Amino acid sequence: MRMLLCLLLFAQLSYAEQPVARVNGVEIGVLRLERYFSDYLQAQGRALTSIRNPTLYKRLRDQALDELIDKELLWQEARRQGIEISDAQVQAQVAAVEAAFASPALFERRLQEAGFDRPGFADYTRHELAAQQAYARLTVIAEPSAAEIAAFHQANGQALQAKQNQSDNTSVSTEHGLRLARDALVAQLQAQARQAARQRLRDWATVERAD
Repeated sequence: MRMLLCLLLFAQLSYAEQPVARVNGVEIGVLRLERYFSDYLQAQGRALTSIRNPTLYKRLRDQALDELIDKELLWQEARRQGIEISDAQVQAQVAAVEAAFASPALFERRLQEAGFDRPGFADYTRHELAAQQAYARLTVIAEPSAAEIAAFHQANGQALQAKQNQSDNTSVSTEHGLRLARDALVAQLQAQARQAARQRLRDWATVERAD
């Protein structure tokens, strides 16, 4: 659900306003950040009015801006890779977003609030889907080998044992432990791939933040 709502809130609009950041020359404006910041807090179960500590407010707002910068970098990477999204894919995604609202009228009102008409939102959706494909390509990992899984299982035996159901059948218990080890190792590799992809995009980019 959050992903669907984000499609409405990440408005890529041109405003006569002071940018909060530039990513390879592309501006991220104050309004774009404020729209995303509201959704960012909602996803964490926070309300803007509940944040009374200025230091906490700044930290959370900076984290939201970091996400927007990464999103812009992914859009640019998708263009660099030449990723193309079909009209059918765009139409299906727009229909899914609209279906999340109680009525077509509410959807239209939310589009207007975000600064979109339907063609503009379809174009934005095309960019969003392309960015997701770019991210998937950047973070693909190879399936770990049996030897790697066994080594991971041996090195993390105690932590895995806490998750493993006890069994009198040693062969079943060992098999279950290896499945847990495989899942944990894949999760670790995926996390490392996401961090490495983010770092590579940042290393190649020129990112300027407003003071």
